[in-house]
Amino acid sequence: MAEPEFREPEFTATGVRIERSLRSLTRAGQVKIKDGRLELLTSYGREIDSAPLGAVHASKPWFAGRDRARATVNGTRYVLTLGRLEDPSGSGETTGEAAVRLFLEAVRSGRGGDAGD
Repeated sequence: MAEPEFREPEFTATGVRIERSLRSLTRAGQVKIKDGRLELLTSYGREIDSAPLGAVHASKPWFAGRDRARATVNGTRYVLTLGRLEDPSGSGETTGEAAVRLFLEAVRSGRGGDAGD
């Protein structure tokens, strides 16, 4: 019997506000999860930070808006404000709240079921 294929989680969001220590790094950045790595990029595609998913902790802060997630990458905390993103199923766009859920699920599945924080 053939072994089942496991796909790495993939996630891409554009137009993401990325903040560190109450300082906005970009208002239209990108968050990518591909090949087992998380990348935070500026609107021009320059890398802000990246790490293997095993070293990333992600959570939904209870005090923040529904479209916000927190990610700790290489020991640095970032706040991500995810707007709408293209739904990979082709059924249109996804809201910011749903984008946060998809982001957290992608990190969790890439870490083997543990999102971190």
